Amino acid sequence: MPNKTNNGISLARITGVLVALVMLAGCSVNPLHKITGDVMTGYAEAENTPYVLAMTDVGKACSLGESVDPLLYSFSRVTMEPAKTGTLLSVLAGICMEEESQEQELRYLRADYEGNMNELRDAREAMQRRYGVTAERRERAFKRMLTGFSYEPTPDAECPNLYSDQDEITFLLGLVAGAQAVLNDGKAQGRADVSRQLAAQVERSTYCVDNEKWAGIPEGLRATIWVLLPDLKPDEVSADTWEVLARNRRLGVEKGLRIPAAFELMIAENVGRDETIAEVLAYLDKTSGDFEVWERYQLADRVAMRTVWAVSDRLWTREHGHRTPKNRFGETGTEADEDDSIDTEGLL
Repeated sequence: MPNKTNNGISLARITGVLVALVMLAGCSVNPLHKITGDVMTGYAEAENTPYVLAMTDVGKACSLGESVDPLLYSFSRVTMEPAKTGTLLSVLAGICMEEESQEQELRYLRADYEGNMNELRDAREAMQRRYGVTAERRERAFKRMLTGFSYEPTPDAECPNLYSDQDEITFLLGLVAGAQAVLNDGKAQGRADVSRQLAAQVERSTYCVDNEKWAGIPEGLRATIWVLLPDLKPDEVSADTWEVLARNRRLGVEKGLRIPAAFELMIAENVGRDETIAEVLAYLDKTSGDFEVWERYQLADRVAMRTVWAVSDRLWTREHGHRTPKNRFGETGTEADEDDSIDTEGLL
């Protein structure tokens, strides 16, 4: 009898364990995934985001955005959407696609320079497709930022609660992405269907962060949008829009972020203001020796300078059929006849 009782107790325990395992297999996956998602999101916001913003390798950073974004955002199926971290990831993914777009644009310009019509047509189509994807990724970054801060940028909206510098830079990067989405969709011939109303939402939202603290980015972004949509410029702003852009370009260099200079170049190229392009490129070249980057946000400065080089490369490709040569940054390619000799030893 004692053995039978012991066997009965053992059987009951085994049955209980099996039932528990079956129940766990059926219903514990989501709780486990939720915990994992919460941990990953917390780590990304607390540690990974500051680390990435201080990186200098833009290629690695943008690859991170493309590869990690689907993984991290898959946890939004079982827990809260990681919208703030997702803003940065989508911004990074947009950088990757923009670089692909710029490569196709240079191919288009070379084909135009050489008179190769078939190559030109193919490159133009490839360029527009990629700029469309770039616009989609940047619009997504903007929308994630709105979600992350529970913010609706209506004309009478109050500013969101921004509790830290990281909140403010995330908010700013989302705004920049929104403005870029409008410009990128223009180059895509409207393939992403980004509303120009988004630019107005960005413009009014830039007042939520301090311009002096953030190296002229908010006001520089506002002025960029004023060039696109002049009616948005407030009557009380008496300064010429291009003076506002130039002032914030200088402030950005002083504070260690050349993002406003990139804004100024992008919009000057967009409206064909060649004298401004030449002035900004020369200024950046002149100040490069004494420039001290804001180390916490080196990645943002590196990305801005890639935009600057992209504008320069397009100028040189239109004029000479190739990118900006070594030691010729700061020039537009029209200052003097170029020495076409090539150092073949340096190519080996």
